[in-house]
Amino acid sequence: MPVNPADGAVLGVLYGTDAMRAAVGERALLQRMLDVEAALARAEARLGIVPQAAADAITAAARFDILDLPSLAASTRNTGYPVVGLVKQLSAAAGAEAGRWTHWGATTQDVVDSATVLVLRDALDLLGAGLDRLCAALLARAAEHRDTVMAGRTHLQHALPVTFGYKCAVWASPLLTMRERLSQLRPRALRVQFGGAVGTLASLGGRGPEVLHELAKELGLAEPDLPWHVAHDALAEAVCWCGLLCGSLSKFATDIILLMQTEVAEVAEPHAPGRGGSSTMPQKRNPIACEYVLAQARGVHALVPQMLAALAHDHERGTGPWQAEPLALPQALLLTHGALEQAVTVAEGMTVDAARMRRNLDSTGGLIVAEAVMMGLAPVLGRNDAHDAVHHACDVALAEGIPLAEALARDEAVTSRLSGEEIGRLTDPSNYLGCAGVFIDRVLARRLE
Repeated sequence: MPVNPADGAVLGVLYGTDAMRAAVGERALLQRMLDVEAALARAEARLGIVPQAAADAITAAARFDILDLPSLAASTRNTGYPVVGLVKQLSAAAGAEAGRWTHWGATTQDVVDSATVLVLRDALDLLGAGLDRLCAALLARAAEHRDTVMAGRTHLQHALPVTFGYKCAVWASPLLTMRERLSQLRPRALRVQFGGAVGTLASLGGRGPEVLHELAKELGLAEPDLPWHVAHDALAEAVCWCGLLCGSLSKFATDIILLMQTEVAEVAEPHAPGRGGSSTMPQKRNPIACEYVLAQARGVHALVPQMLAALAHDHERGTGPWQAEPLALPQALLLTHGALEQAVTVAEGMTVDAARMRRNLDSTGGLIVAEAVMMGLAPVLGRNDAHDAVHHACDVALAEGIPLAEALARDEAVTSRLSGEEIGRLTDPSNYLGCAGVFIDRVLARRLE
C-alpha cells in the first residue's frame, strides 16, 4: 500500500503524472537493469568476448515479464540489492549455456547506475517536452498582451505601471534559461557506468575500455573518462536542476494566486465545473493548480539536500550514500513533472481580464505614476523640489479622494511649469512603461534560439 501520496491511486492524481510514474517507477528501473545486461552481452559479443548466441538469448530473455517479483524481493532483502537476484533469473530464462555469460565483467553498481541513467534520460525527455510547452504558452501570452497595461506591484502595493505581456516575459525568461541548463546537463548526466568491482575493470583484463566503449554505444549513452561509481555529482545536478525549475514554477504560481484574489481578480486559472470548489462555499474558485505547483516544488526542494548529502562516497564503494539516492531521485523527477504539468495547464488556459487590470490601475487616481510626474518636473524645478511638490499633491489626493491630476492642478508651482495637457500626459499610466516592450521583444526572440 502506497505511503507517499504521489504513488497512490487517488491522491496520485494531484501529485506527479502517470507518464513520469511509468518512466521512473520500479517496473521501469527493473526493465532498464535487464536492458543494461542485454546491452552488455551484445557489446561483448561484438568484441568476441562472449558467444553471439549467448548474447542473442540473453537479449531475448531480458523482459520484465520473466521476473518472479516475490522471489526477487526475497533475494533483495537478503543481499541488499536487486541485481543478484535479477541476474540469476535472467540467466535461467536465457538458458543454461547462454546464462553463464550473463553479467560478464560487471558489478552490481554498474547495472544499477546505468539503469538509473536510462530512467533519467526518459524522465528528462518528459520534462523537456513539458518545459517547451510551458515556454511556448507564456511567450504567446507575452506577445498577445504586450501592450495590456496593468499595475506593477512591489511589497504587494501598486508601484509603477507594467504590461501583462511584460509579466509573462518575466515568468518565461528563467524557464528559457532552464531549457538551456537542461541541454547542458544532459551530456554530463547521461553517461554509462561500467567499472567492475572497484572501477578498474580488472576482470576483463586489458579489454575493459573496449567493452565500456561498446556498451555506451549500445545504450546510446556518453562514454565517461573513467567509471563514476563513487562520483554521483551528475545525478545530484539533475535533482538540483529540478529544484531550480521548481523555483521558477513557484514564482509563476505565486503570482497567479495573488492575481486571482477576489480584490484583484485580474487573472484566473482555467475553470471547469467543480474545479477548485469548496464543500461549503459554492462561489469558490480556488487556485488549485497553483497550490499543487507550490506543494510539489516544496517537496522537490526538500529532496535536493538529500542528493547533495549522498555525494560523500567512501573509498571505491560507498556504504550508504548511493542507497539513499533511490529515495530522492525518482520522487524529485515525479514531483517536478507534476508541478510542470499543473503550470502548463494554467499557462495554456488562463483567463486574463484586461478591463479589470485597467480598473485596478486607475483605482488610485493616477498615484501609480507619481514618479512620472516628479521626473517631468525635475528638469525645471530640480529633483528635490519636484519630489516635494508631487509628494504634497499625493497627500492631497489621498486625503480628499481626488485624482492626482486634479491635486497637481491646484499647485501653482506645478501649473506654472506644466500645462493641463502635459499633466494629463504625465498621469496616463500608458505613457510610463519604460522599456517594457523592448524587454518583452528580447525574451520573445529567445524562442528561436
